[in-house]
Amino acid sequence: MTLALAGFNPVREDAAMNVELQVIGSALRSIAEEMGVVLIRSAFSANIKERRDCSTALFDERGRMIAQAEHIPVHLGAMPDAVAAAMSLGLTLGQVCVLNDPYTGGTHLPDITLVSRTDLGYAVSRAHHADVGGMEPSSLPANSSELYQEGLIIPPVRLTDEVLTVMLANMRNPDERRGDLRAQIAAHHLAERRLRELCERRGRERVAAAMDELYAYSERIVRAAIARLPDGRWEARDVVEALDGEPELRVAVEIAGEEIRIDFAGTSPQYPGNLNCPLSVTKSACYFVVRCLTEPDLPASGGAFAPVAVTAPRGCLVNAQPPAAVVAGNTETSSRITDVVFRAFGEGMPVPAQGQGTMNNVALGNERFTYYETVGGGQGACPEADGPSAVHVAMSNTLSTPVEALELSYPLRVERWELRLGSGGAGKHRGGDGVVRELLVLEPCRVSILSERRAHPPRGAAAGADGDRGRNLLNGEELPAKVTRSLEAGDVIRLETPGGGGFGQLA
Repeated sequence: MTLALAGFNPVREDAAMNVELQVIGSALRSIAEEMGVVLIRSAFSANIKERRDCSTALFDERGRMIAQAEHIPVHLGAMPDAVAAAMSLGLTLGQVCVLNDPYTGGTHLPDITLVSRTDLGYAVSRAHHADVGGMEPSSLPANSSELYQEGLIIPPVRLTDEVLTVMLANMRNPDERRGDLRAQIAAHHLAERRLRELCERRGRERVAAAMDELYAYSERIVRAAIARLPDGRWEARDVVEALDGEPELRVAVEIAGEEIRIDFAGTSPQYPGNLNCPLSVTKSACYFVVRCLTEPDLPASGGAFAPVAVTAPRGCLVNAQPPAAVVAGNTETSSRITDVVFRAFGEGMPVPAQGQGTMNNVALGNERFTYYETVGGGQGACPEADGPSAVHVAMSNTLSTPVEALELSYPLRVERWELRLGSGGAGKHRGGDGVVRELLVLEPCRVSILSERRAHPPRGAAAGADGDRGRNLLNGEELPAKVTRSLEAGDVIRLETPGGGGFGQLA
């Protein structure tokens, strides 16, 4: 039913109706946020409990995103495809679907998604688990060439005790995995209860109608914002730093009236390594850019994505087909998609200088423990201000693991964690600085690093200087951008993360 049929009138400015719409919208967003709080506070692993590498959202009965918590952009933009896959199972109230398959709505295998049926639509959570099996501890190998090597592949399936048993049998540190999955399930129980309470308090039809209008409202606002941008078509290119060669990203962006088209024709074919992206991740990166350029403070819903069309040739780097490996595509290639799409729009309007363009993934583990973190860096300066330093930018939105939590839980010691002063690009507005992070390992283990911007620096804008490139080192020896190594007790891993580009010429 439409909002107007439910008694709301979006055309006639009725204060009472608008107030009720705002109240219901705030309640829905509050439920999504409370889901995230429950998940974070109940989780076992530092990756979810401390770094908050997870996302939660609510969808309506048609599978449209209505409300989301302000979590991880690369998770949230790809969620609608996961819900569409889960809906094919015909879930009933209280049933939960689990999936991580990147080719049926997932992102990469460590991101396990749960979708549950509620009284009015679906609740969704997505959390990065510190291990899902595969050829390397923590499930982030630098040299995987097939999806099968990266961990257990879970197609959309009902989560039952038997399915959970099979999952845990294929994952390292199963007790921690079980704890994190139970935390996700607890978040879903909370969402089901809160939505039931909201429907009882406001009326099911009123809440459903408000969902319709919230979706439509986001679409109207974003369309109006796009209409204020200049019409035109612009192109850009960039490369990603692979183990062998530099696959190319090519993009053309077009603004026509109140719609945006983003096309990746000419992008390199999917890569034999793990830098590939399923199209859902590519769309997520593009949606993030459009949101930044239009209405960044708008409470996001799927309606904000409706005016944006994203296309890419089947079988290319950003629309890979199974069984292509994708573990670095979700983190690194998605970050570079953000960069290249911003760069294309920058041909026609002011945009910020490039940020670090990487998540600086570090995964460590052995038969006893698995640990994963991303490391912040510098953000690019914008036309009005310097870029922030030491932040998780663009497609990431996590925190850093506190030293105390890391050292208490894992055989690791933080030797150094400081700003990489002067690594941001100079300009009228200076790019943010990266960081230096050193980890001393206290027992033999394996390490995998997936990073970017080690060969090519983040670009400045409007004559601003580039930021410094990042560096990876093992006991002082320079490592490539993507690498997996065996470590002994006493080895030191050092990451020097990139600085952001500067904006504008120095006077």
